[in-house]
Amino acid sequence: MRRRRSSGPSRSLRGAIAAGVAVTAALAAATTATASAAGSGPGPAAAPGPRPVDRVEYFTGPGGHPLHTTVPAAKPLSPGERSTIAADGDVTSIVRNGPVGSKLDVVFIGDGYTAAQQGDFHADVRAKWAKISAVEPYASYQNLFNVWAVDAVSRQSGVSGDPVQSVVKDTALGSNFFCGGTERLLCVNTRKVESYAAKAPAADLVVVLANSTKYGGAGYNDVSSQVGYDGIATASSDHAQSDQIAVHETGHSLGKLADEYDYGQPGTYTGPEPAQANISKLTAGPMGAQRKKWYRWLGQTSPDGGTVGAYEGAGYYQHGLHRPTQNSIMRTLGRQFNLPGREAMIAGFHRHASVLSSATPAGGTLARTSAITVQAPASARVRWYVDGREAASARGATTRTPGALGAPADGRPHTVTARAEDRTDAVRDPALRALLTGSLSWRVAG
Repeated sequence: MRRRRSSGPSRSLRGAIAAGVAVTAALAAATTATASAAGSGPGPAAAPGPRPVDRVEYFTGPGGHPLHTTVPAAKPLSPGERSTIAADGDVTSIVRNGPVGSKLDVVFIGDGYTAAQQGDFHADVRAKWAKISAVEPYASYQNLFNVWAVDAVSRQSGVSGDPVQSVVKDTALGSNFFCGGTERLLCVNTRKVESYAAKAPAADLVVVLANSTKYGGAGYNDVSSQVGYDGIATASSDHAQSDQIAVHETGHSLGKLADEYDYGQPGTYTGPEPAQANISKLTAGPMGAQRKKWYRWLGQTSPDGGTVGAYEGAGYYQHGLHRPTQNSIMRTLGRQFNLPGREAMIAGFHRHASVLSSATPAGGTLARTSAITVQAPASARVRWYVDGREAASARGATTRTPGALGAPADGRPHTVTARAEDRTDAVRDPALRALLTGSLSWRVAG
């Protein structure tokens, strides 16, 4: 394990608990495993029975296909654990692109970092986010994201199972390699993760960074969160390719994408047509004829290499299910999202983030000389209106005053509106276009 440097106190704030609706991330159809609501608080006493489990996805090595297994679910937190977490968990803004509620909020929580190493944790978050956000379509939509770091102070530096199984560390989240006897499976106490994530102003995605150079990670995509995030990804802080684990897992949580790999064992899928956008029972001909699934992308060159078609082997089945391309990141780490996957990710971004945002609260009353600044993706076109009439000279501008837009000084109130439409060519489904438009309005004092 690496030797970590010490650092002084970081600038931080205490996050308010964000209200959220529990959402369960979709995984491929026709798999059976009983997953517990590991992120939720303890409920009424259950009838005696087998201990609940979490279904997790893990990665045996860079460039390899993921695998699935189950691990025992975390037990309810003790009063002592709750007290410890209540006194911990400073929140630091790493990337702030706009108001919470208009952006997709990514929360990183560290494990295996001592009190003196929280500055190191923040540096690791910045480095990891830089790599994640360099992958398309993240790269084209970086201004849709806020990123937060939640400090979880560990008594010891490093995590259990690093470098060997016999190593045991006392850490805030209980991260451990060799989970269930699998070396690269990096498990975490999901109930503790839920409690720390609740400290951030909002949590749409949660990534746990383990203070380690060892390759490994996991995806918890069946957890139920009262905070509102769809799943948990774990990854090593200092392995050069561990960021790919988080990118793949967001394909499930944000894009609602299925895995595009099989287990290399004989088997034919015979169930109904899967709901996920990137797997189908249909081959290319019937898909095009019936205008279903990714038919709009058939024959197009995909960023992950090759041409979009219908390639057999997906959703864990060797036969009976098809994927859009030979080898996207939903099949093998280190790859790009294919065209249908990229479209689904952009739709996922906009389920949480608005195409148009502003630091000037909409609905307020402004003077004619007050500057209004809006933010939109590079692929979006911004238009400005005064009382419903477009100020054509301001088309494409991101900062204007009501007076410059033509709001008259006639003693009467007026309304200024900014509208944006994301015209990216990465989205072809008309039904998704509704997510790619937005508007904000302000009253102007006469």
